[in-house]
Amino acid sequence: MKKFFQFDELGTNYRREFIGGLTTFLSMAYILFVNPNTLAMTSIPDLPADMRMDTGAIFTATAIAAAVGSLLMGLIAKYPIALAPGMGLNAFFSFTVVLTMGVPWQTALSGVLVSGVIFILLTLTGLREKIINSIPAELKFAVSAGIGLFITFVGFQNAGIIVNNDATLVSLGDFTNPQTLLAIFGIFVTVILMVRGVKGGIFYGMLITAIVGMFTSQIAVPDKVVGAIPSLAPTFGQAFMNLDQIFTIQMLVVILTFLFVDFFDTAGTLVGVANQAGLMKDNKLPRAGKALFADSAATVVGSILGTSTTTSYVESSAGVAAGARSGFASVVTAILFLLALFFSPLLGVITSAVTAPALIIVGALMVASLGQIDWNRFEIAVPAFLTIITMPLAYSIATGIAVGFIFYPITMMMKGKTKDIHPVMYGLFVIFILYFVFLA
Repeated sequence: MKKFFQFDELGTNYRREFIGGLTTFLSMAYILFVNPNTLAMTSIPDLPADMRMDTGAIFTATAIAAAVGSLLMGLIAKYPIALAPGMGLNAFFSFTVVLTMGVPWQTALSGVLVSGVIFILLTLTGLREKIINSIPAELKFAVSAGIGLFITFVGFQNAGIIVNNDATLVSLGDFTNPQTLLAIFGIFVTVILMVRGVKGGIFYGMLITAIVGMFTSQIAVPDKVVGAIPSLAPTFGQAFMNLDQIFTIQMLVVILTFLFVDFFDTAGTLVGVANQAGLMKDNKLPRAGKALFADSAATVVGSILGTSTTTSYVESSAGVAAGARSGFASVVTAILFLLALFFSPLLGVITSAVTAPALIIVGALMVASLGQIDWNRFEIAVPAFLTIITMPLAYSIATGIAVGFIFYPITMMMKGKTKDIHPVMYGLFVIFILYFVFLA
């Protein structure tokens, strides 16, 4: 197994991979609870029952889709990148497609299924891999740094350190809030462990924070260890039932949006995490086609089970920071998602206050790629900067990529370096312009 996962070449071992996989799981375990609440739109009390999905079924679908996707990524692509139903895409599914457009959730699942099948076809043709490998190195570094800022912003929000402000959009939160104080404690503990060079410092930081949270009554101590697995029956196979209803302009827009966001969120995550792990070679992502196939297949599986688009998770960078370098870490994460089906009561201790410090510290690690961008070349600096800053400000990895990739051909052409622009970048330029005109 060590040979299969190339432990010696990557300078890793079972302990590092296990801690990395566990850290990734703990960093993204929140999706097991957030996704059911989002897809069922539990925040809307007066919503008609026929518009709601069954939360128990979504919980099970989320766990299995994450397990299947992570397992495929680990065994086929051999990357320490985990997958699960994507945040943002689930909100689009519920609040835009179902609630605003009035599309039945069964039909919306059909749209997810079709987008996944299209992704698989694009992957098998090699088009997705060619697109990723055609992206200039400077923009890949910018994507990595942008994701770092993005997940740091998410971490600050989850911790309550940064909150909404109607006058200035954002401002500092209430530092007397016990949950915020717990998160700040976690940041200090994790920073100390990382500075001291403790292997798996991020994981141990979360563990210590969770224990302190339970001792201070900020995190509820679970009253039981094992819980029953909810049935998949309410959602399983519903994606097939309404396939005949997707042939409309409205559903075409929905499918294209699923395609667009998943494509570039995945591309950004793969590039960012692989760059952080030192797995990029000659500005190319080895086995990119296999990684993209795992992502596409997971979306198809997830839609059949009953959840929105499954995608690669930026939280995988937490596992990489904890030592993960091979696909074995993803296999560990997959197994933990399956175990979560039986031990779901225990996951209640992994609150946002516990995971927020991990996101913030990982963000600090990922922005190190800023040093690899040639800021003295203005034609490179502008698109790189816009890619980086737009991700947290627009709260979207895909939008940050779109803005930066629109400006790159423009600045390069104005500099007289037309020959240095890969033909694919011109195509992306047009696609992103059309996206903002018709879909954004």
